Amino acid sequence: MKVTIMRINKFLIAAFVVLSFLIQSGQLFAMSGILKAGTAKVNITPLKPNEPVHDSLYARSLVLDMNGERIAFVSVDLVIYTSKELEKICRNKYGITQLMLCSSHTHSGLPDGNGDYIRDQIIKSIDMAVKNMFPAKVCAGRKNFPQLGFNRLIVRADGHARESWYGDDHYLSENPDRIPFGPVDPEVGIIKIEDLNGQPRAIIMNYAMHADVVCCNYAVSADYPGVACRDVEKAFDNKVNCLFVQGAGGNIESLIISSRRTGPDDPFQTDYNAIERVGSLLSYQAIKLAKSLEPGEGDSTDLKFMDDSLEFTGRFDKTANFNVHISTILINNYIVIATCPGEPFIQLQLNWKKKMEEASANPFLFGYTWYEGTWPNYIPDIKSAALGGYGADQASPNPIKVGAGETIMNRHFENYFKLIGSMRDRPGPSGFTPGLRWIYTPVPRTK
Repeated sequence: MKVTIMRINKFLIAAFVVLSFLIQSGQLFAMSGILKAGTAKVNITPLKPNEPVHDSLYARSLVLDMNGERIAFVSVDLVIYTSKELEKICRNKYGITQLMLCSSHTHSGLPDGNGDYIRDQIIKSIDMAVKNMFPAKVCAGRKNFPQLGFNRLIVRADGHARESWYGDDHYLSENPDRIPFGPVDPEVGIIKIEDLNGQPRAIIMNYAMHADVVCCNYAVSADYPGVACRDVEKAFDNKVNCLFVQGAGGNIESLIISSRRTGPDDPFQTDYNAIERVGSLLSYQAIKLAKSLEPGEGDSTDLKFMDDSLEFTGRFDKTANFNVHISTILINNYIVIATCPGEPFIQLQLNWKKKMEEASANPFLFGYTWYEGTWPNYIPDIKSAALGGYGADQASPNPIKVGAGETIMNRHFENYFKLIGSMRDRPGPSGFTPGLRWIYTPVPRTK
């Protein structure tokens, strides 16, 4: 386990924090200074793609630096993106301690065969961000609004769930009735990065819903996240970069979709008004929230993070091995980011956020976010694994062990208490100090 902490504070307080973390983990990075940030946006759509282009795909980067210790988030308009090679390049060339690759999970991204080009474009975005660092402050918030999605694993007459595109005698395929099946998480989360003059420079928009509104369109599109990011950036006069980061959208589908095409020669045409509508509904809420947020007083920022890894077997193939790497990030002792690779189910997010709120924290789950190890595909909660359906007990090449999702989120919860210094690494004080003796005096009953 590696613990990294970056802290802005007075020397004695920092020394106390260093000591406490050193005792807990045995490995620590600590420093003081003003938080710096850099951001960039680069088009990753090839000049000659294999499919028609409806709208471009982008890589948007955000690099956070404190005295040379750097964390980078890169939001990419791709279905799934991991790259150990890219991680090594960014570490060696730009000193990136932690490179978080956040896939929007658009189902209309690039086909295979563009790996080198995508890698080089992402490197370009990192390079631009690192070369344009500025002193920064962070603020964050979440906003509840009417749900855009529904839980696509619908329980049927036999007591088990089937995916929404499976019609039966009662429910129509693809849920054209727009029945708001649950559970869902109706919150959008915003993390805003400002310079010290109060100018917003980067916004992370966190929302949990599959980006497959125009799935099977046989064309390149960033789907609704692309529309939402475009609108957010426009609302801030294109002076910000908006990074879309998926939440636990593994089992969440949009209520508004375009009907699917059967192939590139199908005369039926995709309805792109669907992504415009969904993206604008999301961006409307995100913009209002982002404009309402303001950083606290002072120019100092407190930033800590802890890396961890967990080993799991497969659900059906017990010889399979999943090495799942996660990071728990704490900003200003209040904003908590939990990263998770793969496609976690929404119940995991809802349960974790509830516990974090009870701990007086402001939680954000970054699903589809990889920096090392195995991409575990779907990660269902235990109940969903029992009910079954797409991603719950089938359709994944090799499903992960039942209960892995709860274990991952519990580890995040545990690591949060380590980051705030509450989790002891040895037994707490014990003993008993007697007080005054109690004397029992009978009181006679009144008639």
